[in-house]
Amino acid sequence: MKKFVNDPKNYVAEMLEGVALANPGKLRYVPAYNLIMRTDAPRDDKVSIVQGSGSGHEPAHVMAVGRGMLDAACPGDVFAAPPMDYVYETAKLLNSPKGVLLLVNNYTGDRMAFDMGKEMAEADGVRAEILTIDDDVAVQDSTYTVGRRGVAGNFFVIKSVGAASEQGAEMDELLRIGRKVNDVTRTIGVALTACTPPAKGSPLFELGADEIEFGVGIHGEPGRERRKIKDADAIVDDMLQAVTSDLPYRAGDQVALMINGLGGTPISELYLLYRHAHRQLAARDITVARSYVNEYCTSLDMAGASLTLVRLDDEITGLLEAPAEAAVRVF
Repeated sequence: MKKFVNDPKNYVAEMLEGVALANPGKLRYVPAYNLIMRTDAPRDDKVSIVQGSGSGHEPAHVMAVGRGMLDAACPGDVFAAPPMDYVYETAKLLNSPKGVLLLVNNYTGDRMAFDMGKEMAEADGVRAEILTIDDDVAVQDSTYTVGRRGVAGNFFVIKSVGAASEQGAEMDELLRIGRKVNDVTRTIGVALTACTPPAKGSPLFELGADEIEFGVGIHGEPGRERRKIKDADAIVDDMLQAVTSDLPYRAGDQVALMINGLGGTPISELYLLYRHAHRQLAARDITVARSYVNEYCTSLDMAGASLTLVRLDDEITGLLEAPAEAAVRVF
């Protein structure tokens, strides 16, 4: 598999250095901890918002660092949780009088790293809290998780708590907002092909020419089942059924609809999927009030897409509409 790569061991570091160089005066790179942070962070007047998780999901999370979004991100290697000392040192560097909120996608390695890093930081006098994101409806448990996985819906939590933090919200209020958004957010993903990690050089799994993985995880974990491919509208119908029945969403709801590319899907195909999803929701009297079509949380070069719905109210809508600036303008 051909890739733009030097030494695979340096893949993440070279990517992070590039992100910082492309955003002079806005982002700071701390190589010792794989850390990308705002140059104006920490600030005494706001809670610092930090996300971790593995690399390979860009633009999540390092490219979501900026005003009204994250204050910092400390990723691990590709598809690997950051070491607990990265979390610990990041929490210390981002320490604010208002505290540090750590956003954690629900994977076992991430939870362990952040739980231990939080405890170490608290021993040094840092006020740190953890908010866990688990929007994936595909499986209740997987190889990587206890409970549901955290996937593309993490964007809506980042955006909401980032906006509220920028407005001066205290830690307890941010935890309330983050949990509220997570509770009304549901996602499912479908893979057409596997992804190829730089260090492996070959696909993580094999799919037949006529097969899809329905409910795939963002690390290539298995989903609900391997199915025969259908036309795009039929696949969207299946995705909508999985998501809308889970919360459930009802006639009269206003929602945000996200069609997220998993890394190897043309934007034209994402809009094709969006078209049918929007029409089907309208037929159910569910109003799409906010739309997101792009790559938000990928799986390297995986061909596929995920569909996310968020049930909106005035508070969530206001936070999603608040000004934001990050390294990638899709936000």
